[in-house]
Parts: sequence; structure tokens; C-alpha cells
Amino acid sequence: MVRGILFAATLALTFGITVLILRFLIPYLKSKKLGQKILDIGPRWHKSKEGTPTMGGLSFIAAMTLVLFIVIPIAMHYGLEHNVTYLLLAYGYALLNGLIGVIDDRAKFKKGKNQGLTASQKYLLQLLVACLFLFVGIKTGMIAGTASDAIYIPFIGNVWILKYLAVRILYYVFCLVLMTGMVNAVNLTDGIDGLASSVTMVVGLFFSVVSGLIPSVSGGTQLLAAATVGGCGGFLVYNFHPAKVFMGDTGSLFWGGLVVAFGFLIGNPIIVLLCGAVFVIEAFSVILQVGYFKLNHGKRLFKMSPIHHHFEKCGWSEIKIVSVFSAVTLVLCLLSAFGCSIF
Repeated sequence: MVRGILFAATLALTFGITVLILRFLIPYLKSKKLGQKILDIGPRWHKSKEGTPTMGGLSFIAAMTLVLFIVIPIAMHYGLEHNVTYLLLAYGYALLNGLIGVIDDRAKFKKGKNQGLTASQKYLLQLLVACLFLFVGIKTGMIAGTASDAIYIPFIGNVWILKYLAVRILYYVFCLVLMTGMVNAVNLTDGIDGLASSVTMVVGLFFSVVSGLIPSVSGGTQLLAAATVGGCGGFLVYNFHPAKVFMGDTGSLFWGGLVVAFGFLIGNPIIVLLCGAVFVIEAFSVILQVGYFKLNHGKRLFKMSPIHHHFEKCGWSEIKIVSVFSAVTLVLCLLSAFGCSIF
């Protein structure tokens, strides 16, 4: 009973506070001329979005932080959260990625261009943050890292293969690639109104349900997922087409960090590749486009990448793309539920 009330309160409060913050943040961003720059190589109809306030991700980051600061102590009081270490580590990882996004967004405004940090600078910062998260996660026991630990493989179960040093090293490499890859994949998905927020909200719903059904997962994880859903929903009030504000790298890198952190919180990081497959496809569409372009002397595999722009150029509306991608994510999340230890 208490758990359900806290879940609903967390979701509703985060939603409401995000909307409230945006009512004041959007005019402030406009007054500071912190508007989005649109690339000339993008769809020509996106030029009308030039100048739309960005860095709106600050709204749901602030709302989530405030609400979690209130509800987590209450959850601890009722015995729903006995150890906040993992929760703080996961949320801290998301916040650090959001900070990288702030640095990147600020650099864009300073340069007056769409690109702030270079790709290598951004990835290096993300890799450093991922290494820190991996190191602390192993030390605290959040991430499997000893010879006696098991890796949970979706649809199979616990597999004790970390007793081999070579496998353990490969697993660490996989974790780093997963973390940095997913952070950038969510960032690439943030290309049309409401897409990244909608897909992330569905993934957040998945983790809120799964975390409530796995006995070993604390109630705090479910509250973090509830805050994620509330933050996405509140942001969509102003970000759904036609968007009045964009989240910027501030928001998309934060969401990416949080999505992959959820996988570690439920002890099943590999499942992120399935429930977040839309993000993965977005990233791979860019890799395939670039590779195909280089190998075939300027020919393109897609009309444009990431793949949501391909569908735009095929005549799909932004609302249709958001609806289809969210529906696909919902199906993938339902399938992912069978890959978790809840049945």
C-alpha cells in the first residue's frame, strides 16, 4: 500500500514540478537567446525550429532531484529502501552525463554553432564517467566483478563465467561499450519533437514494473523509474510536436545514463539492449550510413540518418514517427519482461 502511494506520488510530483519549472525556464532561455541551431544538412522543414529554446533537460533533472530527495527518505523509513548506495551511484552516473551535456550545450552557444565539444572530447568525458561508475559499481557490489559473481543473461538466467580472468576483462569492456554506446544512442534519438522523451518514458514504465516484481530489487529503484516516467511526461507537455523547448544534450545524455543504469540496478544490464533497441537501431543506422557512404563512394543506404530522419524523408509526420517508435518500444519491453527473473 505504502509502496503504491509513494510510486504514484513520485510520478505525479515529478510530472507537475517539471511542467512548473518549464513555465519559467522557457521564457528565461528565450531571454538569454539559448536557442537551437539547425544543421543545413538536416531536413529543410526543420529550419523553422531554429531558435527554439534548448537545455530544457534542466527542468526534469531539477524536478527528479527534488522529488527523490523527498521520497527516498520516506521509503527508507518504511523499509522499502535499505541501502541507497546503488541508487545514488546510478543517479550520480546520470547526473554526470547530464553535466557533460551542459558543457556541450554551453559550448554550442559560445561558438554559435550546432556542434559544441568535438566527438572525441565528448566521448572521452563519457568514457571517464563510465570507468568511474564501473569501478565504484564493482567495489560496492552493484556490478558483477569477482570470480564468484554471476552474470544474468536474459532468457537464460545466472551464468557463472567470471571465474575466468579473460571473460571478466571482456565483461568490463562490454559494460563500458554498453554505457557509452547507450548514452550516445539516446542522444542520437533526440532529433524530432517528443521522440527521445516518449521512447524513454516507455522504457521507464518497463523498469518501474520490472523493479517492482523482482524481489531482490529495492523499492528505491521503482521510485527512480516513477520519477523518470513523470519527468518524461512533464517534458512532453512542452516538447511534443510542435515543440516549444528542446532538452538539448543536457537532457538526452542524462536520460541515456539513467536508462543504462537501470539495467545494472535490476542486475540485468544486457536487457537494456532489448528494451532500448530503438535507441540501438538509431545509433546503428548512423554507423551503417557512414560505413556504406565510405565504401560506396558517396552512395547512401538511408535517405538520411539517424533513421527517424529517413522516415521523415519518406513522408512520415513527426507524430507518426513518435507513435510508431514508442509502440515498437512497448512491444520490445513486453518481450524484455520474459528476459528478466520475474516469471
